[in-house]
Amino acid sequence: MIHFIKKIIKITTHRAFLIPLMMLAQILILLLILLRFSQYLIPFYLICFVVSFIIILHIINGNTNPGYKIAWIIPIMGMPIFGILIYSIFGGNSLSKKEKEKMQTIYNKEKKYLGKKDLNLEEIRFESESAYTQAKYIHNFSLVNVCKHTKVSYFKEGEIYYKKLIEELKKAKKYIFIESYIISRGKMWNSILSILKQKINEGVEVRLIYDDFGCIMTLPNKYDEKLNKIGIKTEVFGRLGPNLRSKFNNRDHRKIIIIDGYTSFTGGINIADEYINVKTRFGHWKDNAVMLEGEASWNLTIKFLSMWDFISKSDSTYEEYEPNHELIYNTQTDGYVIPYTDSPWDHEAVGENVYLNLINKANRYIYITTPYLILDNEMITALTLASKRGVDVNIITPGIPDKKIVNEVTKAYYEELINSGVKIYEYSKGFIHTKTFIVDDVYASIGTINLDYRSLYLNFECGVWLYSCHTIQSIKADYLNTIRECMKIEKIEIKKWYQRLKIQILKAFAPLM
Repeated sequence: MIHFIKKIIKITTHRAFLIPLMMLAQILILLLILLRFSQYLIPFYLICFVVSFIIILHIINGNTNPGYKIAWIIPIMGMPIFGILIYSIFGGNSLSKKEKEKMQTIYNKEKKYLGKKDLNLEEIRFESESAYTQAKYIHNFSLVNVCKHTKVSYFKEGEIYYKKLIEELKKAKKYIFIESYIISRGKMWNSILSILKQKINEGVEVRLIYDDFGCIMTLPNKYDEKLNKIGIKTEVFGRLGPNLRSKFNNRDHRKIIIIDGYTSFTGGINIADEYINVKTRFGHWKDNAVMLEGEASWNLTIKFLSMWDFISKSDSTYEEYEPNHELIYNTQTDGYVIPYTDSPWDHEAVGENVYLNLINKANRYIYITTPYLILDNEMITALTLASKRGVDVNIITPGIPDKKIVNEVTKAYYEELINSGVKIYEYSKGFIHTKTFIVDDVYASIGTINLDYRSLYLNFECGVWLYSCHTIQSIKADYLNTIRECMKIEKIEIKKWYQRLKIQILKAFAPLM
């Protein structure tokens, strides 16, 4: 009984319980205030109608995705009072004047280092007009360089990645930068933390960014203060509190690790034991990552420092972190590499457009892995059209989901895709968390960007676009091996009216998940 009481106390005093409770209390108070005016029935509902109409006009004329607009219009029209209130809290995606000024300062600074004339971009044009147009888009809208002098190594499992990461962290001489959506105490984090402490004693600078929402259940409150005390400079993205704010939906979903500006890692792998299969949650956890050695790591270094400066309101001196140029230019070139990032605050869906460009350039095949398949009209059209024009489109999704309701939404898109010739497979061994596109043996993209609205429109994300790299063959080989461990989903026929209704409802509200 005492153990049970202690457990209840622990749950009810945890900020993951208290923060939503306080937010709910604020919403209820606001609702009660609004309902208080309902005694003036006609003028009250007239005001609600006018406000709803204005908000809907604002949503319709905004530059967000049409599916996202519809998902908000339905509750605002159906439940005006509640819909208006919830939209005002969670529907916005705007910055304050001060934040906009800070973002502009950071953008101008990035432009100084990454916005110059890109000789590699001009060079790629002579090899392929198709590759050039894709690279030019990423260069212009993610503000990154097209890179050569880069060795790309692919890790098909979290366990292999983890072993290499530990090895490279131990080599750090100048600095280590880590940005992760989730950090969970366990074997993986404890071993990394031990190395970071050792490196601090050696005079290596260590900076860490983690997302507060992603770590709310895995790290104690004010864990950043503990890390700062031991010398790990730590910043928390989107620190949660009981205050109602429109940017609550925006999360730092990026996974970036940089060592001395020369070596960097990115992919789907967070710092938690399930990602390296030390802890079992949803069967075997299939994930992947890449290691970049050379010129391409500078893109990620700049992007990390930009995020750091925005959160900390500081002004990092980028020159301090430039890698050894001689070492870079002695690195053998293997195709073209573009590490890129995507921000929800610039209103440019870079991640989705990179994917759409890859799909539209495909001639023979498109191989996709994604843990979530929640598609907007543009993505459905691109995938089905590619299949109809004879491209072999294959998509792998999880066999054992981590989020049941999201998996239900994923399955809601199967019928339309399969009927158009798209082949869908579910990973039988467990949960697949990789976010990979492979096209025609020529292009690939690997990173943090899921095929869902949250990744494509609401989160900060990152990825690596590859063209004419030998590593693409390794990524393809892993995909073909993985598909042998999958179950192919055959033709789906949904006859029951209530099942059809359920799918329609799930699709309508999918953008809000």
